[in-house]
Amino acid sequence: MKRLSLLIGLMLLIVSCEQPIEKVRGIPAEARVKTEAPNAKSIADELNKKGYKTFLYEEGDTTYLMQQYFIVFLKKGTNRSQDSATAAKLQEQHMAHLERMYVEGYSSLTGPMGDDGDIRGIVVYNTPTQKEADSLARLDPMVQAGRLEVEVRPWWTAKGGKLN
Repeated sequence: MKRLSLLIGLMLLIVSCEQPIEKVRGIPAEARVKTEAPNAKSIADELNKKGYKTFLYEEGDTTYLMQQYFIVFLKKGTNRSQDSATAAKLQEQHMAHLERMYVEGYSSLTGPMGDDGDIRGIVVYNTPTQKEADSLARLDPMVQAGRLEVEVRPWWTAKGGKLN
């Protein structure tokens, strides 16, 4: 009897799993709403309304949405004579500032350089204007203390591109 009950329960489970989602949820197939991913033109239009500079680039059957970003070069500043405790505190505040820029959506890419040259790191800002990127970069405690200086340059890349 146990086997029969188990077999019937298993068959009911299999039959119920084979029903289309529409029947299980009671939603007829015709009532489902089709959604389409926004195309590059509509995304560009929205960005342009917000003040960003964009253009569409077509290559073959692919359309790329190009957007202007701003690369901030963090360079050695003129005031690097802080004691080690002050420098460590500034570094902590610097990292907190960079994290805040990323969390709030202002920066897209951040990192230090791999050598000991004059350029100490870069931050790619996703802002409508160079002035806004410059203002945000200058809020960095390391910049305010003179330990770092900024140079802001416009940079174009495909929206949604990634590093491989």
